[in-house]
Amino acid sequence: MIRIFDTHAHYDDEAFDKDCEELLKSFPEHNVMAVTNIGTNIDTSRITAQLTEQYDYVYGAVGMYPTEVYAFETSDAMEQLRSLVTEHERVVAIGEIGLDYHYDNIDKALQQKWFEAQMNLARELNVPIVVHSRDAAQDTIAVMRQAKAGEIGGVVHCYSYTKETAREFLDMDFYFGIGGVVTFKNAKKLVEAVAYIPMERMVLETDSPYLSPIRSERNTSLNLPLVAAKIAEIKGISVQEVYDITWENAHKLYKIKERTQETGR
Repeated sequence: MIRIFDTHAHYDDEAFDKDCEELLKSFPEHNVMAVTNIGTNIDTSRITAQLTEQYDYVYGAVGMYPTEVYAFETSDAMEQLRSLVTEHERVVAIGEIGLDYHYDNIDKALQQKWFEAQMNLARELNVPIVVHSRDAAQDTIAVMRQAKAGEIGGVVHCYSYTKETAREFLDMDFYFGIGGVVTFKNAKKLVEAVAYIPMERMVLETDSPYLSPIRSERNTSLNLPLVAAKIAEIKGISVQEVYDITWENAHKLYKIKERTQETGR
């Protein structure tokens, strides 16, 4: 039995404006049995919450992306995020949050401040975090340690650092989101990291519509078999094992069984 869980996608993106409903409805017939849609600001977080109400196999994460955190300075965005979690059963995480130093003229201190604040919100609500980290490995680790992120739990989305850095996140018991990048020809560093990271700490993700394993095409959850096949090759196991292990890992990451037991649904 094949059950695929895409732990990180953005079906609120304009790339899906024309066929989002059709695409999401098609997933179960292609063995994509669960998807977590990820918010990056208040608007996309609201859409994410709506999607969880429309489809019983769609879960959600709500949060402010590193380059969006300035909105916290002038609005009640934190209260809005809190409400989206408490009012929607299948909103199961705070994310996508973290640090992004890729661009010029960024305010590192502001990003770090609100990264920690959103981690504290996740702690308050007893939900995991979805971490975005680009060109900011050591600061990400430092802020997470300061916030005792290991007590909160979560996933490092689109992991792209070395196997040595992976050890730092493993020490905090975090999961690792592995997507289309692992299939790229220039992904030697990531392939080495995937070989090192235990299967029990890996989950599948797409970051749809981005980072497609089929270059130049829009990414969707339907491409995850390509990612699973590459992971199976690296780890020397069957593709079925990849599906089975990552399915269980995703449920543990997002505390889905635990939440179901608490709500009785």
